[in-house]
Amino acid sequence: MTPPPHPHPSRRLVLGLAAAAPLAMTGALTLGAGTAHAADSAYVMCYFTESTNLGDGTDYGLHLAVSTDGLRWTPLNQNNPVVTPTEGALGLRDPFILHKQDGTFVVLATDLKGTDWSYNSQYIHVWNSTDLRTFTGYHRLKLHDMTTHSWAPEAFWDAGRGQYGIVYSSVNSSGHNVLMINYTTDFVTASAPQVFFDPGYDVIDGDLAVGVNGVNYLYFKKNQTLAGARSTSLDPGSFTEFGTGVAHGGTEAPTLVKSLTSGTWWLWGDTYTPNGVFYAWQSTDLPAGSWTALDQRTYTQPVNSKHCGITTITTAQYDNLITHWGAPTWNRLKSYNYPARYVRHSNYAGRIDEYPVEPYKDSLWTLVPGLADSSGVSFRSVNYPTRYLRHYNYQLRLDADDGTSAFAGDATFSRTAGLADASWASFRSYNNPTRYLRHSDYVLRIDPISTATDRQDATFQVGH
Repeated sequence: MTPPPHPHPSRRLVLGLAAAAPLAMTGALTLGAGTAHAADSAYVMCYFTESTNLGDGTDYGLHLAVSTDGLRWTPLNQNNPVVTPTEGALGLRDPFILHKQDGTFVVLATDLKGTDWSYNSQYIHVWNSTDLRTFTGYHRLKLHDMTTHSWAPEAFWDAGRGQYGIVYSSVNSSGHNVLMINYTTDFVTASAPQVFFDPGYDVIDGDLAVGVNGVNYLYFKKNQTLAGARSTSLDPGSFTEFGTGVAHGGTEAPTLVKSLTSGTWWLWGDTYTPNGVFYAWQSTDLPAGSWTALDQRTYTQPVNSKHCGITTITTAQYDNLITHWGAPTWNRLKSYNYPARYVRHSNYAGRIDEYPVEPYKDSLWTLVPGLADSSGVSFRSVNYPTRYLRHYNYQLRLDADDGTSAFAGDATFSRTAGLADASWASFRSYNNPTRYLRHSDYVLRIDPISTATDRQDATFQVGH
């Protein structure tokens, strides 16, 4: 991929908090909103998708996923877009959802389809929504007259001004990327742009947490690292850097998320590649500006997701989104002791490989009632739907169902509590019941299980 002349757009969802809203007893705060919503108990993520080769699995429309814990995500609409731009570049990157003062939502996004970094749009995409099930009032909002881009728009409620601030990345007279801001009351018209944050070098992907005990926090991409700044004011030019940056390789797209049940903050980041890998860090002391990497066992990302934004929603909104858009009909299986790896088939052999898997559908499985015993489970391939994972000479391979009882037995497993972690899952062979599905040198097989390592090899998370 030809790199852009400036760091390319990622986008962060500002998890803006009420400028003066008090903390609930649980420490829960509404993110991406101007008012604390005490009833919020779940999360919604927005993103677009890119596969490794920008082929199947790439879509520059608005995608949604939901979560009850802010860490493990269920893609909606089979990981297909819920709405797609019809103006400008006819595609989006870097979507962001803001929970507005009136309780409705506004969606903002970069006006760009694909990776043509020379496409310099002065506009951003805008939708309104009452429930994230229907999207109305689509239009593009012009932010400036400069011959440069408007990347990764986010917004927050500035109570002192009685207006929303739209923060985005652009190049001003300094010649490098800075964070700009325009003010608006309706996301239809906006004020003239001002420089919001310019530390003297390229910065993109601004993400705000507003009004956290009287302090406003700004995270941004700096030299492939997620760095922080803070201010007791929301005024342009008032933020100063603090803390220690984090990175995992080249990292962009910081997204701050506040736990709804504890004092923990999470900082999400995205690697600087198509089909980027999400990494997450946590902190229980936001003012300290230091972060600890989260164990990858604790979180997932929607397949092919890029540049996410996250905001909080109520249980009713969560349930309504699942009902309306539907949860995936397929699953992915994450390895317990190699949590960057997922079960996949490759040349019809079963194994575990690091995400992203290419082609990505090699790692998608439809879990169906066991072919030999409906109380068990069989793993049917999504991209080869006549084929199932079955054991043959104790190794797992992807074979077509020949209709025999021997095949049915080989392709059937009993799901049990995870041998290494009861909240995960293990799978006992139906016709070799002393053996469990496990990986060995990344290859899938069925073996007797006796050691702690064996138990970890035989434990998987069934998710999306």
